[in-house]
Amino acid sequence: MITYHAGNILHDQADAIINTVNTVGVMGKGLALQFKKAFPENFNVYKKACDDKSFHTGQVLSVPLNSMSAPFYIINFPTKSHWKGNSKFEYIEQGLESLKSEAVRLGLKSVAIPALGSGLGGLPWGKVERLLENSLSELPDIEWLIYPPQSAPEADAMPNKTTRPKMTAGRAAVLGLIDRYVSTGFEYRLSLLEVQKLVYFLTLSGEPLNKVIFKKHHYGPYADVLRHVLERMEGHFITGYADGSNKPETPIELKSEAAEEALHFLDQNIETKQRFNQVAELIEGFESQNGMELLSTVHWVATQESDSADSADISSEELIRKVHNWNARKAGMKPAHILAAFERLKQKQWLEFKVPTI
Repeated sequence: MITYHAGNILHDQADAIINTVNTVGVMGKGLALQFKKAFPENFNVYKKACDDKSFHTGQVLSVPLNSMSAPFYIINFPTKSHWKGNSKFEYIEQGLESLKSEAVRLGLKSVAIPALGSGLGGLPWGKVERLLENSLSELPDIEWLIYPPQSAPEADAMPNKTTRPKMTAGRAAVLGLIDRYVSTGFEYRLSLLEVQKLVYFLTLSGEPLNKVIFKKHHYGPYADVLRHVLERMEGHFITGYADGSNKPETPIELKSEAAEEALHFLDQNIETKQRFNQVAELIEGFESQNGMELLSTVHWVATQESDSADSADISSEELIRKVHNWNARKAGMKPAHILAAFERLKQKQWLEFKVPTI
């Protein structure tokens, strides 16, 4: 029997829940990342199978949860071979045959299934839905609970059973800057774009942040590794990044008491606190998405792309031209704003610093 449902599939009480995955051991965003946090034991088994090269498209991997209540299994279903690629219908077709065999082997009475290969996978839902109905109707004694495509649930509604990470100087500085930033009176929540720029300037200040390497990107300097940093902090120190949505407008909020813990930690780490204060002084008055993008972009151009040996000696004409040539988005930045950002960086002596790049 096939039925359709809405809501958070992670809360379904079917005998088994399907988790859509790749075969390289990465659950980086979307539903897979939600599963990683809700069922960390499943991720460990899945990751080992991928590392051993024993898990391939067309197969499914069942992981028992050793629970007294449903769900009793997570069934990992590869809809793509690599996380960078798109899903393929042949993977769905082959996987469904394996899924049906596995459901019979395990004696399952009900299975909750997300929109296989749709969403981040890129497959049209209408075609996937027809495939599901044609295939699963062959086992009418099993209830197949299908969850069509829908937006991700609110971050607070996503289960998170990962271990709380330790507070470190780097985490404390980032959390403290977020708190200082949002305490300026702005009514909107801090965005992922602004967190990227806060960490950019924190790295410039000399704070040793492991593996944080920046590159030139659409919205200014960007470090992809921050996705993993925020993922680790999500649900413990921050909220808003639960499904790994890497969009600049993704809102990030501090969890209760996270700021207090971070500031207490900083009080015991004087050098990090000094760097924290330097960043806070630099960005004063630029606390907005546009302001932080402007300030970081101007810094990058002056320190990474200037024709002058000394970044502070870049001419106004060269600076404005290179900012505007970055992309169409940057071409809309007003010359007066670009020069004001440059003056702030020069006045606070930030043009002496460069970040590691790729």
